[in-house]
Amino acid sequence: MYEKICELLADKFDVDVSTLNENTSIKEDLKADSLDIVELMMDLEENYDITIEDEEAMKLNTIGDIVKYIEDNQ
Repeated sequence: MYEKICELLADKFDVDVSTLNENTSIKEDLKADSLDIVELMMDLEENYDITIEDEEAMKLNTIGDIVKYIEDNQ
């Protein structure tokens, strides 16, 4: 799961996957703005067949947060 999320983020934000880790901040390290985050949540919902409420999406700050949310909600 973790590797798949890192690959998705590396592709989306055009970064080297080897620079990502569980503590990578989506907003700060990847410089994601609000539109990026909305698109990312849509990608995650589509790829992992889950629903992420807006309120919950705003709590997902790091790659580790995203992985945990998906594992808890699949």
